[in-house]
Amino acid sequence: MNHDITIRIATEADAQELLDIYAPYVTDTAITFEYEIPTIADFKGRIKRTLTKYPYLVAVLDDKIVGYTYASAFKGRAAYDWAVEVTVYVRPDSKAKGIGKKLYNALEETLKRQHIINLNACIAYPNPGSIGFHEQMGYKIVGHFTKCGYKFETWYDMVWMEKMIGEHPVPPRKFIPITQLANNCE
Repeated sequence: MNHDITIRIATEADAQELLDIYAPYVTDTAITFEYEIPTIADFKGRIKRTLTKYPYLVAVLDDKIVGYTYASAFKGRAAYDWAVEVTVYVRPDSKAKGIGKKLYNALEETLKRQHIINLNACIAYPNPGSIGFHEQMGYKIVGHFTKCGYKFETWYDMVWMEKMIGEHPVPPRKFIPITQLANNCE
């Protein structure tokens, strides 16, 4: 057995394994504000849409996907091209093994190559595990919204955390879609 974690670009063929990781977050937590588990077709579509512009990476350990991360548009306007929202999910039985950190580090390296500068994470609050993880990765809370998400008969706050991974030159370097990068996840 290979006990090294490898990071690679996700494919639509990974949708079932990724959905298996995501489903308990939907059904058992307020980490995601989705109420229903997406269909395989929907998840394949999410992967495909993300990979038109941004990285969608998976962590593989012993031939099994144990986590994934991706970036998405922070906002849809052109002036936001250098800012993204980042997301990471790790298989519940694989937490606290450095997988999330390895995924985020690989994601950041790819985003730097795309000339992304601002990373933003939207986190349900309270969520000390995710907030602590992001703080360890260099993120800071920059916004706190009160009782804006309702799930499991409870109102949840939401915080935005942000990390800068580069300088803000004037003018900024042109954003490069993931499809135009050679060796996408390295």
